[in-house]
Amino acid sequence: MLKLLVVDDEEKICALIRKYAVFEGHSVDEAGDGLEAIRMCKKYPYDLVIMDIMMPELDGFSACREIRRFSDVPIIMLSARGEEYDKINGFELGIDDYVVKPFSPKELMLRIEAITKRATKSSPADTHKKHEIFEIDGLRVDFTARIVYIDGQQVNLSPKEYDLLFYLIRNRNIALAREKLLCEVWGYDFYGGDRTLDTHIKLLRKSLGEYSRLIVTLRGVGYRFDAPR
Repeated sequence: MLKLLVVDDEEKICALIRKYAVFEGHSVDEAGDGLEAIRMCKKYPYDLVIMDIMMPELDGFSACREIRRFSDVPIIMLSARGEEYDKINGFELGIDDYVVKPFSPKELMLRIEAITKRATKSSPADTHKKHEIFEIDGLRVDFTARIVYIDGQQVNLSPKEYDLLFYLIRNRNIALAREKLLCEVWGYDFYGGDRTLDTHIKLLRKSLGEYSRLIVTLRGVGYRFDAPR
């Protein structure tokens, strides 16, 4: 059972998510604005937060920025707008997924399940695990510590950027289909029209600077990370 926080000033949206989440066996708390969401995240250990962007008192982006100061709880952002700018802004703040209204409650439940499974797999530290590091020129990726360095300077990536980069490197020199990347990194099947992968690739390339050249676009297929094994 997961403990979820739903943040939306629309009571119908909250009621709809609660109905499906409770059916799946989860417990649900609700907040009507960003300020209340921040207070509740400081008070309770939630497994995942579902938050609308447009809200009174404090919008979802601002609330997410503040929550990320003290918590790495997975966050799914809800919005009536599907503009790429909003998605990029959200992902840069460290959200885990972006769902456009109106949405399928069943799809939302699948995304919740996928995100929490990923978080559970990556969170426990195995003290006996071999320290895994990848290096090429000035790019150093420490898988075990989850740290990326460029020319000796640490680069801060969003949680999903780390996951995407690690998967690309571990499967370097292999043509990876878009559907494969979405399934393996996000954990759910690709739903048409969602530019989530392309947006994250764009953000990741920006973060890698000159080493963005290592991520090659394969038209009509997906992406490949070019580097020696």
